[in-house]
Amino acid sequence: MGEPALVSCSRGHGRGVSEAVVVLGYRNPRTAANLVNRWRVRAGLRSVTADSRDTRVIFSGGSTTGGASEAQLMADYAKSVLGFDGTVLLEEHSRTTWENVTNVIPLIEDVDRIKIVSQPAHALKARAYLRRQRPDLAERLVPADDYRLGEWLIVKPLLALYGLWTLRGLEDDERKISLYS
Repeated sequence: MGEPALVSCSRGHGRGVSEAVVVLGYRNPRTAANLVNRWRVRAGLRSVTADSRDTRVIFSGGSTTGGASEAQLMADYAKSVLGFDGTVLLEEHSRTTWENVTNVIPLIEDVDRIKIVSQPAHALKARAYLRRQRPDLAERLVPADDYRLGEWLIVKPLLALYGLWTLRGLEDDERKISLYS
C-alpha cells in the first residue's frame, strides 16, 4: 500500500532552515572541471534555496588520475568561475555512487533538507542508495533544480539510455521515477 519507497523519499517534508546540496562528480581526468561537472555545479548552485539561512554545498568525488579530486575541481569552478561564496564542503574519496552517498552521510546528518544533484537517472540512483543506507535521512530529500526542459537536448536520448543501464541494479520499486527525480 502507499507509494513506492523511492517516490516518497524524493518528496521530503522540506521543513527547517538548513539544507545540504550534494553535487555528485563525474569522471574528470583533466586539471579543470569537465563539461558534465561544470553543468552539475551550475545545477547545484541553482538548487540552493535563496532564503535558506544555513546552506552547504557538498561536492563529492575522488581523483580519477591521482591529481585533484573531482570534488576539488568542482569547488574551484564554483568559486573562481561562478563566484559562489557560500559554504562549501568537499568529499574527496568516492569512486562510485555508493561511496558518494556513504561518504557524504556525516556531512548531511544535521540538516533539515537534502538535495542530490546530478543527471536524473544518476540522482535517482543516489537517492535509492541513501534510502538503503539511511532511510531516516532519505525522508529529508527534496527536489533539486537539476532538470530543466531543453537542457542537454541533443544528447538527452543517449543520457536516458545510459541512465537506464546504470539503474539495472536497483529494485523495481526503486526505479519508479517521480516528478522530482
